[in-house]
Formats: sequence, structure tokens, C-alpha cells
Amino acid sequence: MNAPLLLRRAVAELVGTAFLVAAVVGSGIAAQRLSPDDVGLQLLENSLATGAVLVALILALQPVSASFNPVVTLVERVLGRVDTTTAAALVGAQLVGGLVGVVVANLMFDLDAVSVSTHDRGGSGQLLGEVVATLGLVLVVFGALRSPRIETVAFAVGGYIAAAYWFTSSTSFANPAVTVARMLSDTFAGIAPASVPPFLVMQVVGAALGAGLVLLLHASPAPVPVEESR
Repeated sequence: MNAPLLLRRAVAELVGTAFLVAAVVGSGIAAQRLSPDDVGLQLLENSLATGAVLVALILALQPVSASFNPVVTLVERVLGRVDTTTAAALVGAQLVGGLVGVVVANLMFDLDAVSVSTHDRGGSGQLLGEVVATLGLVLVVFGALRSPRIETVAFAVGGYIAAAYWFTSSTSFANPAVTVARMLSDTFAGIAPASVPPFLVMQVVGAALGAGLVLLLHASPAPVPVEESR
């Protein structure tokens, strides 16, 4: 991939992941303040905002690059949709974007730029939830990519994540960049540092299982957009 195109893709991934994390953390803070006595309502508000922003961001940035998720990018590498250099650059941009997003979200709500979360998450149920959430996300992404209407991906992913907030016990982090970033906000959406490594491992396991299912279910690879194939 030529350098200008790779730069554009990296910037798109950084900006998209930053907005995604800002939406996840920011809507969590807003929900906590607006509905202080109803955790279920807080989760509903958080999930709707996250699903909606995913649709918008994917639609806006998909012509350039719109994974916003290291495990999705790694599965793209496994499936041969991107090369190793591109995958590394995009993952790096996603991680930086997540950190930018969480700082911006904290500052927007007049909190310290960084506050380490004390929200412990874990246990076998929640870890299984992360495997399920990530596996399902990979299936949705790479299944929807086979649709003749590319905008299908945005609505499929946004809908899946909004639902997975509810049907998985972990509330569907399913994204290493978002998981690491949420460690830096001691708010509704935060996750304690000690809980992060097991979540990351389960996300990789889920992505690997999802990639295996994609290869089993789909005999031919999803088409690569013309610009990406240059």
C-alpha cells in the first residue's frame, strides 16, 4: 500500500476510534448523571448512543477505513484483506485514537483528563461474555461485507453492538482499543486495570473463533474495495 493511502487510513482509524470512545465514555458519564438511581436506564442510554455513533462513523469513514477495532483489523490480516504493515499501522492508530477519545470525554464533562477506573469486571461469566461478544462481532462484520450494499456493515455493526450490551454479561467491550481506553476513566463505562488483561485475552480468543467460522461459512473471501487493493 502506498504511503499517502496508508496515512489516510491510519488517520481515519484514529479519528473514528477517538469518536467511538468519546461516545462510549461520554454517554456513560451523561447517563450516570441524568439517571443516577437506575443502572438499567444508564445502560440503555449508553448502548443506544454507542450503536448510533457506530452507524454514523462507519458510514462516514468506510470509504477510507472504518474498523476502529484491533481484533477486526487482525482478522482482516488473517483473511488477507490487508498486509502486515497496514495492519500494524491501523492497530497503532486505533490504540492512540482510543486514548485521545477517553481524555476528550473526561474533559468534556469537567473531569480530570485521566482517572484510573476502579470498576472491577471479571469472573468466568463475564469473560465468556467477551468471547461471545467478539466472536459475534467478527461474524457480523465479515458477513455483512459480502452484501452488495456496503452500508449494510454500518447498520449491522451498530445494531449488533447495541444489542450485545444487553445479551452479554460483560456488556460487550469486544474491542482492545476501547478496553484499554476505558481503563482511564473512573466512570460508568470504566474498567479497572487489573480486569483489562483477561478481557483482552478473551477478545483475541473470540476473534480467532470468529475468523475460523468466517472461513468455514464463506468459501470465497469478501471483496476488497478498489482503493484498498492498490
